[in-house]
Amino acid sequence: MTEAVKEPLWMQYMSARDKAVLEASGYGANMGFGKRPALMIVDVSYNFVGAEPAPILESIKRWRNSCGEEGWAAIKVIRRLLDACHERELPVFYSTNTRRPDGFDAGSWRWKNSRELEDTEAEIGGNEIVADIAPSPQDVVLLKTKPSAFFGTPFNSFLVDLKVDSLIVVGVSTSGCVRATVIDAFSNNYRVAVVGEGCFDRVELSHAINLCDMHAKYADVVGVEEALAFIGSLPKGMFELPGGLATAKRTVG
Repeated sequence: MTEAVKEPLWMQYMSARDKAVLEASGYGANMGFGKRPALMIVDVSYNFVGAEPAPILESIKRWRNSCGEEGWAAIKVIRRLLDACHERELPVFYSTNTRRPDGFDAGSWRWKNSRELEDTEAEIGGNEIVADIAPSPQDVVLLKTKPSAFFGTPFNSFLVDLKVDSLIVVGVSTSGCVRATVIDAFSNNYRVAVVGEGCFDRVELSHAINLCDMHAKYADVVGVEEALAFIGSLPKGMFELPGGLATAKRTVG
């Protein structure tokens, strides 16, 4: 018996009118995977999931940006993708936030969150990438102060050097740093695949609707099994990584 095709998460929030508009206007076409992809893991640090799985309203008492248990569920998906990319010797990039102890570089973040700079020392420590998906020596960690992993970092120059033509994107938050990174990737003419189960957000509606919006205009939102099948189809040895990337984890920013 053929398994029923699962409806995209965002469909439960859409009216018949909106579904018809997207179909009639041509949005949501399939751009397809590229030929030389890299994995981009956006901001999966303790600040965004807490120290351990916990209900979100409990977790955000200590970790104001936490997305709770949904984040830990996504980490399991990210681990599978990470292992698959390492096995195929694909480039893997991470981003995480950085903050000066005096909070000077918080900039405009101060304007939209009443808890910004509440405990700068704790947040600096919380920017550590979760140990369950910790970077390997060949991976690159980008430090950023704004939503997009492209803004103010050498990310694009690394992609150009490696002749990457596409990104597989996971991380947090779907509506914030993931979306900003996806739009900048799209703006730089990279093909983008967002793995829906590997992304998470503190607001369920924001997660669903931003997946919808990215799929409509900037990326293909795909399932983890589809992404793994694609990665598994690629040959090893596609990338001749520079010696520094192959021998030691780099943190840049």
